[in-house]
Amino acid sequence: MGIIKCPVCGQALEKENRIWRCGNRHSYDVAKEGYVNLLSARKSGDRIGDNREMALSRRDFLNKGYYQPLAQAVTECLRRYSKDGDSVLDICCGEGYYTAYAAERLERRFYGFDLSKNMVRLAAKRKTPVTFFVANIAAIPITDGAVKAAFHLFAPFHAAEFRRIIADDGVIVTAIPGRDHLYGLKEILYEQPYRNDEKEPTAEGMTAVDRIRVQSEITLQSREDIDALFQMTPYYYHTPSEGMTRLKECDTLTTPIEFVLIVYKKDS
Repeated sequence: MGIIKCPVCGQALEKENRIWRCGNRHSYDVAKEGYVNLLSARKSGDRIGDNREMALSRRDFLNKGYYQPLAQAVTECLRRYSKDGDSVLDICCGEGYYTAYAAERLERRFYGFDLSKNMVRLAAKRKTPVTFFVANIAAIPITDGAVKAAFHLFAPFHAAEFRRIIADDGVIVTAIPGRDHLYGLKEILYEQPYRNDEKEPTAEGMTAVDRIRVQSEITLQSREDIDALFQMTPYYYHTPSEGMTRLKECDTLTTPIEFVLIVYKKDS
């Protein structure tokens, strides 16, 4: 039985050929790439989230393996906290790199969604055994308690909604930037670079049961990769012009990457 529900009436959706349909006959067509748009009010998702160029840039950057240490750590968390056949959800999946990495290594029923159709379209094109859909993180079209493990990387934390969809014995794995994450980039962008405070999200109704630190160093060898990384960060929107000029003069960039994975369980 599926875990996806109709965004209109809340009944379970079942797939019939290339259509997802609920008991009230609300229906959602599967796009040629293989994903389904489940945004409420049937908004297109085309103009929401990252545009096509940014989505492609992010996909190409991640495909080069710069953030593979994070993908490995997420996969090991899922291995530890779920078992074969369990439902696993990638919340705000982007272009599907992390979902695909885990799905190629674990026997789980994988699902992933994002608000951006551009991202989900690229995720579905990976042709991995994952059910991808377009949806809003504030109203996830998943039945209550249906997910054994979910992961959520660098996106808004909706504690009440996450708690609703996680099974009583399930977990949600979230990631925050570690203290030195991208410090090499910030040394170029800012006159006074700063380290991250590792502030954990407010997770009302859940308790952190595990923390895993992931550390590595990457060297970007092209302007294309440097620009792609920059676009993936919040600094892209908050950098002074002097910092932008310095970055444009860089042909290579070496920087630490650091993440903290936090595993939450629901309070009883």
